[in-house]
Amino acid sequence: MATFTNQATLSYTGGSINSNIVTGEITETVTATKTAISAGYTPDGTVSYAVSIVNSGATDMTGITVTDDLGAYLVGDETVYPLAFVADSLLYFVDGVPAAAPTVTAGPPLTISGITVPALGNVMLIYEARVTEFAPLGEAGEITNTITVTGGCIVTPLTDSATISLLMAPRLSIAKSVSPAVLIGCDELTYTFVIQNAGSEAGADAGVVITDVFDPILRNLTVTLDGVTLPASAYTYDEATGLFTTVAGQITVPGATFEQNPDGSWMTTPGITVLTISGTIG
Repeated sequence: MATFTNQATLSYTGGSINSNIVTGEITETVTATKTAISAGYTPDGTVSYAVSIVNSGATDMTGITVTDDLGAYLVGDETVYPLAFVADSLLYFVDGVPAAAPTVTAGPPLTISGITVPALGNVMLIYEARVTEFAPLGEAGEITNTITVTGGCIVTPLTDSATISLLMAPRLSIAKSVSPAVLIGCDELTYTFVIQNAGSEAGADAGVVITDVFDPILRNLTVTLDGVTLPASAYTYDEATGLFTTVAGQITVPGATFEQNPDGSWMTTPGITVLTISGTIG
């Protein structure tokens, strides 16, 4: 609801005079809300949003445009966008019924134009956005996403925002290597497992377990974690089948560190833990 004032001036030979000030009020019949459907975001993931536009008036509102800033923020003098619209992801409902989508320009920013909200009715827009390299990382990571709704006799642009936070959790990967690649019977063979973590710390409560079946079967095992020899109680090994399994909670992996580059993109340095298993064959 907005108020306005207006005053006229009467000019004539010999002087001028102001009129009284009149005051009026504009009552908007259109409201808009934006909701994050996703609980949070992960690097390189996608998030979903819903935009609801309600018309409480007795006249259809035509020519409405929704502009989504895709979380834009400044890095120096440059605007960067932590979100990017996912093509063909828009779902469009008029009074709860699926309808042909209006015109979409991916941007950034994203614009959805040609919307008509029926009298005493509503429109719902649901769409996805991809998380880009400009999405903030780390414990304080969050994206605030704002829409602006214009047109359709809306006097003052309508805005609404939704904020989502980075979902902090371990993000593990593992790579295995063998040395030597060529050996003969009774030689010692070493398997090296490099575990990388692009997320938060994987502590004992993460229950990290490595399972492998050695073929050929290894004997006289030596197992180290980051260079420290593990006791036999930290793993199980069946020399009859070659099945090796670490005990849950024995392996922890430090969390990643995050740094923002001068161009606004974010760099992840994974935490690393190395498990080595050596034994003889034959």
